[in-house]
Amino acid sequence: MITDNQAVAGETLRELFDAALAAADPSKALERRIPAPVRGRTVVVGAGKASAAMARAFEAAWPGPLEGLVITRYGHAVPCGRIQVVEAGHPVPDAAGQQAAQRILTLARGLGPDDQLVFLASGGGSALLSLPAPQITLADKQAVTRALLRSGATITEINTVRKHLSAIKGGRLAAAAAPARIVTLAISDVPGDDPTVIASGPTVPDPTTFADARSVLVKHRIAEPEAVVTRLAEQADETPKPEDPIFDRARFDLIASPQRSLQVAAAAAERRQIIPIVLSDRIEGEARQVALVHAAIAFQVRAGKFRVGGHLVSPPAVILSGGETTVAVTGAGRGGRNTEFLLALAVALDHTEGIWALACDTDGIDGTEDNAGAIVYPDSLARASARGILAQEALTANDGYGFFAALGDLVVTGPTLTNVNDFRAVLVLD
Repeated sequence: MITDNQAVAGETLRELFDAALAAADPSKALERRIPAPVRGRTVVVGAGKASAAMARAFEAAWPGPLEGLVITRYGHAVPCGRIQVVEAGHPVPDAAGQQAAQRILTLARGLGPDDQLVFLASGGGSALLSLPAPQITLADKQAVTRALLRSGATITEINTVRKHLSAIKGGRLAAAAAPARIVTLAISDVPGDDPTVIASGPTVPDPTTFADARSVLVKHRIAEPEAVVTRLAEQADETPKPEDPIFDRARFDLIASPQRSLQVAAAAAERRQIIPIVLSDRIEGEARQVALVHAAIAFQVRAGKFRVGGHLVSPPAVILSGGETTVAVTGAGRGGRNTEFLLALAVALDHTEGIWALACDTDGIDGTEDNAGAIVYPDSLARASARGILAQEALTANDGYGFFAALGDLVVTGPTLTNVNDFRAVLVLD
């Protein structure tokens, strides 16, 4: 049973998460970043879990004629008046995304020097904007995507492969739109906010190569489909590079980021007189290994031995971090990287009093489940054991979702219509 004190701690964690989400709200982030009109047409296209909300915000701020099309994940659409919204599959691409991506490429090819293409980029855009390169089928892309997701590959590695199997990503959309003016407005969901990785950079130069993509498959022991391996080996048409003149009239503008959301969450903690410790917005690695590091820091804070400069940090404090962990799936359970992180954290904390934690994906979807994440309480292991559930067995089975669902501790938000990657908060009280 969760006590009143535990409930207050849980509410505090949810308040910090909500503050992080508000900092990445497309309607607020976009309004001050609208580009100037041009003599010709302005066409708005986009892809990502926030693209529909971004399109609606753009429409509200744009005074003149406007047209376009954006692709978002199923369930993430919002009504727009002048920009069409198409829903498609994520994280594995589907035919709806392929067809919409072809329409976006056609729109770009119809632009001239007096026109401008505005690309709205957000997390999930790479899977949604799926237009296979010649000799590659949608089934090929689906197969290699599933293999990469299960392998534990990082998002940078996955998108390196995607760009070299695509007819639209890795700067190819910019090549289609040139010589029009190109403006990219992006909400980052990737560690380091690298423009070439966000939605696989359709409108920015691509520094990666076919050789880099091959190395990713070799590293993760992926040898199929044959058509994918053949294309990467043939190196038929390299992606546009930074020196290419097609980017002379291209501009990239980052309108929301994981770091900004962590800063806002830290300020919310300070208002509650809780000391924020912001580790990083770009933490990667296996979720259960990242959990061990967070647990070690939480123990140090609880003991009053965590030093920042010349000062020791004592409770109440909260450890904040972002980024994108990975999960090498070996079990048959359900869950995403955030519930995997939390389950490993609970095991590492081992019934320690005074430590709570929340981990959620800011898009509202942890992996492919219906939850954003979950909350760990000091008595999570005890409550699970009382139900005959052993945390270590659940972790071995990659069943973080099942573990926290049984306790009633999932965080369910529904689609948030934004995406600045994972948000983790470990709260240490007296």
